[in-house]
Amino acid sequence: MGQKGSKLPEARILLLGLDNAGKSTLLYKLKHDTCVKTSPTIGFNVEMMEVRKKGKNIALTVWDVGGQRPMRQHWDSYHQDTAAIVFVVDSSDRRRVHEAKREIESTLSSEHLRGRPLILLANKQDVDGAMTVSDIKDGFSLERLCPDRDWFVQPCSASTGVGVVEAYDRIVSMIKLSHVTGIKENIKETVHYLRKGSRY
Repeated sequence: MGQKGSKLPEARILLLGLDNAGKSTLLYKLKHDTCVKTSPTIGFNVEMMEVRKKGKNIALTVWDVGGQRPMRQHWDSYHQDTAAIVFVVDSSDRRRVHEAKREIESTLSSEHLRGRPLILLANKQDVDGAMTVSDIKDGFSLERLCPDRDWFVQPCSASTGVGVVEAYDRIVSMIKLSHVTGIKENIKETVHYLRKGSRY
């Protein structure tokens, strides 16, 4: 795991999704290998992990941004310098597919995210009747939506841990080294900047 103030090259990962998709639970399952009961994220969580890619150590900084409707208008504040987008979908909630699809489309239209890989995590696969990977590929029209970027759908369950390590490996494998940067500012400065520009 990376340490605060690490001087390693950095890859910023943006973790998005509607409220109640399980973003924070997935993040803490990955970071601490434990199932943490979380409350809705107001603002953001940020975690750093050290990963190895093509013989290089990289500080993977994951920005988990709140998914409530008022918070989504601030998502674009986090787009710059992002190496990959991870979008979490609640596979058990078919009613919100169109809402989630609309948010993915809006996010992927950002100039700052052009060509960045998309990893869609189909969370809550442990729930009866959860949408399959095929359901999600079709429901989100991913082939049409992502003609100019790498993308992948990973089934997983934050509560049981199934598919979480595979999701992590997939994220690391899809990051392009050309999108990895030196750490220009520490996390505290970035957090201060984001909080200053947002009420959330």
